[in-house]
Amino acid sequence: MQRSTKKIKPEVDYRQFRFKKMNTSEFSHVKLLLFWPFFGLMFMFLERFQPERHYYVVHCALDDLIPFWEWALIPYLLWFVFLIGALIYTFFFDTRAFRRMMHFVIVTYGITLLIYIVFPTCQELRPEHFDEPNILTDFITGFYSFDTNTNVCPSLHVIGSFAAMFALWDCKRFQNVAWKIVFGIIAVCISLSTVFMKQHSAVDVIAALPVCALGWWLGYGKKEASAQTSAVEK
Repeated sequence: MQRSTKKIKPEVDYRQFRFKKMNTSEFSHVKLLLFWPFFGLMFMFLERFQPERHYYVVHCALDDLIPFWEWALIPYLLWFVFLIGALIYTFFFDTRAFRRMMHFVIVTYGITLLIYIVFPTCQELRPEHFDEPNILTDFITGFYSFDTNTNVCPSLHVIGSFAAMFALWDCKRFQNVAWKIVFGIIAVCISLSTVFMKQHSAVDVIAALPVCALGWWLGYGKKEASAQTSAVEK
């Protein structure tokens, strides 16, 4: 990875933002942020206000072969930094990548919400006790008590990881192959951490992949094809 000496400057001067400018070409991408509170409210409703729903237990033979590993907590928590970091970076420094990331997120998270509504799932993989308690298992115990084991398939952790990876791959500043490898490794490690921390079944991870593929096609691939077609016609 080559270090750039060029100073990074925001693409948009948000100090000039006013609500009346929301529909202008300069600030129209800001409206995409409205998806996040909508998603948060919908997810909270499904998690907290529908406890009596019938949930389908997700499990496969591979889950029994994957051991619990408390160190998976580290890449699991890295998800929050990875996703939010990609969102913030693109919002300020690469609005084209931000738009495409949000299109991916809206498609994939929207599909996932619909699946959770139509086909509610849960997992019963969490260990009931830890043989060797330590600071990591103590944190995981608290995390288990806060985060429910419902609405798990497909895994939003996996989808969010790929959202961040695709967005950073799309950024003009990170076109170096080394950066792409780093972001790819981070996304894979986060996705694998979900099964080692017993937050998800392997089925949840696999189910997230076609959702990501569809999101990539609509958010990136289809737009690239349209752009190439327009360039040829010109």
